[in-house]
Amino acid sequence: MSNRQLATVFQRCKAENRAALVGYLTAGDPDPVTSRKLMLALAAQCDVIEIGMPFSDPMADGPVIQAASERALAAGTHIQDVFEITRAVREAQPDIGIVLMGYANIPYTMGFDIFSERAKAAGADGVLIVDIPPEEGQICDDALATHGLDRILLLSPTSTDDRIRLACKHGTGFIYYVSLTGITGANMGDMGDIRLKTEHIQTMTDMPVCVGFGIKTPAQVAAVADFADGVVVGSHFVSHITANGGEQATCKALSTSAAAMKEAIRGAAAA
Repeated sequence: MSNRQLATVFQRCKAENRAALVGYLTAGDPDPVTSRKLMLALAAQCDVIEIGMPFSDPMADGPVIQAASERALAAGTHIQDVFEITRAVREAQPDIGIVLMGYANIPYTMGFDIFSERAKAAGADGVLIVDIPPEEGQICDDALATHGLDRILLLSPTSTDDRIRLACKHGTGFIYYVSLTGITGANMGDMGDIRLKTEHIQTMTDMPVCVGFGIKTPAQVAAVADFADGVVVGSHFVSHITANGGEQATCKALSTSAAAMKEAIRGAAAA
């Protein structure tokens, strides 16, 4: 367990006898100025916000988040815009957890030390780099740790016990359990199987275990919150950007949707 901001967030949620709500949006979607307002609207309802770093080849993401990256890049979003949005969230929500999520190309090109320094200065607490597995962590782990950033690692339904132990050894902050063998936005698998795997991972680590991929409804959020330490909702929130007419309506839709998810978590805790 990390002793940093993310640890504090999960400890606070645990004290309230509930799972954490982890929300995701891609920075710069549909453009950097609007994205900042949308991110603030979502962050106000979440315990942890994952800020996606747009990338031209987001291999783990489904059509919804792929399209979000394409819109952000077409609008000229740069990594500096990601840092500025991160800074705005931190200033507005000092107690929230902030994770930058994306692919290795961006920090590798910048240099992991420079990237880590700027991410921390902007207010990030952790980084989830999808395509750097724990076996390759020597290229980034020291830089992230030096600048006080947690390194979030992924596990999946096919992860063996050896791989679970490896992720738990090298990861900090929390474990992100991908609930299906597929891409973001796909339909969830069998809830019983997800519960069994999550609970098995929990026996092997003191870190919180968050479950994501395919979670779209308050009912699914409540079901996952019954056993996970955190529930990650991504594509569902991103889909609001094209489903609503204009910035104000989208901010309202994000806030309302996230509040419903948070209420579902509280309901699961009270049951």
